[in-house]
Amino acid sequence: MSVLTNIQPELVFKYFEEISKIPRGSGNEKGISDYLVSFAKDLGLEVIQDEALNVVIKKPASKGYENAPGVILQGHMDMVCEKNKDTEHDFTKDPIELKVDGDYIYANGTTLGSDNGIAVAYGMAILADDTIEHPAIEVLLTSDEETGMTGAMNISPDHIDGKILLNLDSEEEGELLVSCAGGVRSKAAMNINWEAKEEEHVTLEVKLRGLMGGHSGMEINKGRGNSNKLMARLLKDLYDNYDIRLVHLEGGSKDNAIPREADAVITVSKGQVEDIKAEIARYDGIFKHEFKVQDPNVTLEILECDDAKKTFDKKCTENVINLLYLYPNGINTMSKSMHGLVESSTNIGVVTTSEDRVRIDSAVRSSVATLKDEIVLRSKTITEILGGSFTTNAEYPEWEYNSESKIREICKDVYKEMYGEEPKIVAIHAGVECGLFKERLGDLDMISFGPNLYDVHTPQEHMSIESVQHVWEYLLNILKVIKEY
Repeated sequence: MSVLTNIQPELVFKYFEEISKIPRGSGNEKGISDYLVSFAKDLGLEVIQDEALNVVIKKPASKGYENAPGVILQGHMDMVCEKNKDTEHDFTKDPIELKVDGDYIYANGTTLGSDNGIAVAYGMAILADDTIEHPAIEVLLTSDEETGMTGAMNISPDHIDGKILLNLDSEEEGELLVSCAGGVRSKAAMNINWEAKEEEHVTLEVKLRGLMGGHSGMEINKGRGNSNKLMARLLKDLYDNYDIRLVHLEGGSKDNAIPREADAVITVSKGQVEDIKAEIARYDGIFKHEFKVQDPNVTLEILECDDAKKTFDKKCTENVINLLYLYPNGINTMSKSMHGLVESSTNIGVVTTSEDRVRIDSAVRSSVATLKDEIVLRSKTITEILGGSFTTNAEYPEWEYNSESKIREICKDVYKEMYGEEPKIVAIHAGVECGLFKERLGDLDMISFGPNLYDVHTPQEHMSIESVQHVWEYLLNILKVIKEY
């Protein structure tokens, strides 16, 4: 049964609900990409699907707009797949379960996929509606934006004709995004030296829960706790004062999402168990006090569990804890030219333990390329001093402000005409694909905007219905007047 029937704009929400039925986590976009190709063919429109599964759908200009510059409507088809621990959901095959609560659309215990499914729905609705006035349209929907922007990295300039790009991957109505940070993924690894568990040791599991998490670019400035760093802080104190060994360490699931949960399995001398439990209770109080505003539900608990057969040796335990404790995380610098803008940062998104190593996956962001390089060098240095290995991948460029953008002025004028006030011109610390498009497609005139989305990349993600309607009307008005470009 349809959940979004009769909600306006009806065609937009029809397509949003349709794509919510299709699994489309990053790296699993074949189904949604093929669906979009079939959708275009059913409308009799030209469509291109490349090897990276990017899709470009072309619609000729409506009458009177034949001489207007072509417009690229752009978003990404993939989504971040996060769920609550108690939610049963398989992102590889299960549809997103939508629910409406007043003005907001949520998912049931998972991420919603409004980032960036709403852009896909906007584009599909414009392609399907022949009453809309518009220049020649190219709807460009990229793959794998959330985990590396590999779709944008592989887009061919031969497939694109438009000169104006409207990126629909912003998350706050009334803001026009004109610049963004570049980024790179970093991976630090420490080999594990195993030894038999000491006979007088017992095995305990420490669980950290209840953090808000969030987008590692958009919400890095909100002071929310990073579960991996908080766990490292606790373990550092325990290691310095008690006879502990590590058995297992993990936290987070995406390097571009602030991690909400972390788990550590340790062994400790039997005589120190009660002291360890008291220390963890103390840290539970510390974290509750320090994060009482931004993360009021944070909790630490300790459980006795099945005895481990082996542990990290003492030196390996020390090195892994020190690496995670010292590794850069959070805001590095703030912009001096734009008040309130985070200039560079790191997010320790994922910590995993395998049979042979512990790995730390992080997202580094900066609007200044040299500061990004400095964070990478510092992370590499710390890792190598402690005996680990370090690599980077998925680097993407920043999008610099264009002081002569005509589309920015059109968007400002349309907004003022509709609402009687100026929109906010903003730069963000998150990465959007515009920097890569500038690099791959040449001299495009670009801007980014979108409806109000909240708590993206978390199971609390939700989207304002009224804002989707406002931005839809705004988008149609921009397309209507763009022939004056």
